[in-house]
Amino acid sequence: MIQLAVFDMAGTTIDDGGAVYRALAEAVTETGATVDPGDLQTWMGTEKHAALEALITLGGGTVTPEVVDTAYARFADILADNYAARPPRPLLGIPETLAALRAAGIRIALTTGFTRAVATGILEEMGWRIGSPGEDDVVTIDALVCGDEVAQGRPAPYLIHRAMERTGVVDVARVLTAGDTVVDVRAGINAGVAHTVGVLTGELTVDDFAAAGFAPGESERVHILASVTEVPALWEIAAV
Repeated sequence: MIQLAVFDMAGTTIDDGGAVYRALAEAVTETGATVDPGDLQTWMGTEKHAALEALITLGGGTVTPEVVDTAYARFADILADNYAARPPRPLLGIPETLAALRAAGIRIALTTGFTRAVATGILEEMGWRIGSPGEDDVVTIDALVCGDEVAQGRPAPYLIHRAMERTGVVDVARVLTAGDTVVDVRAGINAGVAHTVGVLTGELTVDDFAAAGFAPGESERVHILASVTEVPALWEIAAV
């Protein structure tokens, strides 16, 4: 049975009010490139330097290391301003779901295309921490893996595999992943995990996932759910 659940952050476990979308779009347009909404959605969930480079190129801009670095700095600043105006918060039912999974002996890891500095700032803002559950009501997780800590971000499998490394899980057949973007699902497939979940708490619909080849019910290993809160109901999850 499942030993580790690996969840994306923004749009999957955390409600950021669409701040990442807006920050990416604005950072790209400031370089003089245009942003197609379809391209923006395609690159959501990936490591943000790679996303900016791709979006600038797709939008007709000129890409150099300096342009990408400047765009990333603007992305980080814009995102910080958005979060200051509307702090990120847990999606409905997520704290209870994470607590229930951990109580069942399942380890929890969060993965993200953000840098470590941005991701830890979000967790601190919400009062979440990495460590063992305590007697208080603070949300705790076992590990956090960020886009600047692996050789390649989603849809490569390395965020998931690094989460396994940090939580001591060695068998991909004991791992479940969930995310709100197509690249989240592809990363889970590429990682070879037992179950990969696409959730509808982000910007995508059931039809969007189906158009990418992930229609509900077509695979025993890929599931499209309304929310991470439905993960425990997939089957009787029990730690080994």
